[in-house]
Amino acid sequence: MQHRLKRFIRWRTNNLNDRQYIMILSVVVGIIAGLSAIVIKKSAHYIQELLTSSFSGDYANVLYIVYPATGILLAVVFMRYVIRREPGHGIPGVLHAISRKNGIIKSHNTFSAIVSSAFTVGFGGSVGLEGPTVSTGAAIGSNLGQMLRLNFKQITLMISLASAAAMAAIFQSPIAGIVFAIEVIMIDLTMASIVPLLIASSTAVLTSYFVLGKAVMYPVFMHDPFILSNTPYYIALGILAGLLSVYFTRIFIATEQLFEKLKDWRLRFVTGSVFLGLLIFLFPALYGEGYHVINNSLQGDFSDLYNNSIFYDYKDTGWVIFLLFVAVIMFKAVAASVTFGAGGVGGIFAPALFMGAFTGLFFAVMTNHLELGSLNPSKFAMVGMAGMISGILHAPLTAIFLIAEITQGYELFVPLMIVSTISFATIKLFQQNSVYTYQLARRGELLTHNKDRTILNLMKVNKLIETDFRIIPPEYTLRDLVQVIAQSKRNIFPVVDAANQFQGHILMDDIRTIMFDTELYDTSVENLMVSPTYIIDPEDSMETVAVKFQESGKYNIPVLKNGSYLGYISRANVFSAYRQKLSEISDD
Repeated sequence: MQHRLKRFIRWRTNNLNDRQYIMILSVVVGIIAGLSAIVIKKSAHYIQELLTSSFSGDYANVLYIVYPATGILLAVVFMRYVIRREPGHGIPGVLHAISRKNGIIKSHNTFSAIVSSAFTVGFGGSVGLEGPTVSTGAAIGSNLGQMLRLNFKQITLMISLASAAAMAAIFQSPIAGIVFAIEVIMIDLTMASIVPLLIASSTAVLTSYFVLGKAVMYPVFMHDPFILSNTPYYIALGILAGLLSVYFTRIFIATEQLFEKLKDWRLRFVTGSVFLGLLIFLFPALYGEGYHVINNSLQGDFSDLYNNSIFYDYKDTGWVIFLLFVAVIMFKAVAASVTFGAGGVGGIFAPALFMGAFTGLFFAVMTNHLELGSLNPSKFAMVGMAGMISGILHAPLTAIFLIAEITQGYELFVPLMIVSTISFATIKLFQQNSVYTYQLARRGELLTHNKDRTILNLMKVNKLIETDFRIIPPEYTLRDLVQVIAQSKRNIFPVVDAANQFQGHILMDDIRTIMFDTELYDTSVENLMVSPTYIIDPEDSMETVAVKFQESGKYNIPVLKNGSYLGYISRANVFSAYRQKLSEISDD
């Protein structure tokens, strides 16, 4: 196998240039990522249909408590004892791989998320399939790139192509797949990457059409023109969606931090599963990804609020319906968060779509009930989905094109733009990073579309430390120092004691006027050294290092770990490394 691969790589080098090669790989990635998306979707839906098809709608079923726990347990056991890895969140893991692992994603990710997410979602975990689908696609792109000996820039592009393809296939939404990859995954968009994105995305959608047929996921046929007088309502819905996005994000982060304190995975599983099971028993609409529930809400039907639940007998009581709307919207964030906390594997696209559909529906129903307007509930459910996707994912363009494509609601582009933009602007007032990126941002590892910041984040402090400086013991005198200077090419000399503790350093410019004055040769170096104003910790981000160079105006800054001397980083070395990294990630 290795011999054939080497022969293929040699043949490709002689017969195909990089652009042609990437075009061909775009088709391959599109097909494989598309098939993986189909497998995930069909597996989870088959399990869910098998488990719940016999449920009656007019009474609560205790199996809603048991099923989610069973699925999460299967997912955890599979990940811990078969794959021997901790369950992880898909898209943040992809971003971390690009940021800190040169785009290298472990090979088990090409299939592990398929199995674990099918168990989690199929048995009722209150999360979605999109995150695992994208992470699986990204793993396929990364591993294909590794196998074919591609460089970092090409592997990153392959990850982006596969992510776009996976998203396009699961939603049958090619434009949204491309926009998602550009908005969330890609760190450098060039004209050379546009065509491969188009090829991968369209290939994946064609693959999905071929296997599943051409079917709109959430069919809503809107032929009514945009009503200008409804603009204030869309603005209000955008603000509401933005505030709910803040709520979702903070609940998600708080829950994750709470479960991190539970060190035993069994305790996390029991705590999360019991809580999740009780929530789903009370509010069955929270079961699974909520595909059918969202579809019903887009038709203006909110019967899922009480179907299969203990509240079925109150379906005609107005104030109960109001409370159920609020409870289901608010508890969806909790249910999704504890699913992850218990060890389940899934994504947050579906919870965002769910909350958005019910938020828009609730907004329209209440407005009409209070006689504050005459709104179309289906329209507002649809644009509500865009508002929550925009806010929770910090991806307004993805929200606009995704909802327009998956609902065929092209007549509502202006409302989609209004709600998505205002939701995004609202959450940005309170939350600078999304649930995908807050951990990376906290560690200083977040890659953004700001190319300077991205390149600095890709650089590593420990790779830039220079150690060829002559160390001066504190007991040396000027006479000893002059002898060292005569044998050194550097103009800075660290003073370090026997325990490797940094005491200060001596700058050539500071002693140039006295170094040949023999009367001062018995002067201790401790009287000649200075303490640097700025030091670098090896855990500092490169952005922090760059700021220290800018503020200090120095050409060399010492690197210390708890006072121990490690070396120096030079401004010139940082600049050279920056230029090298720029050439690795960009075609510009």
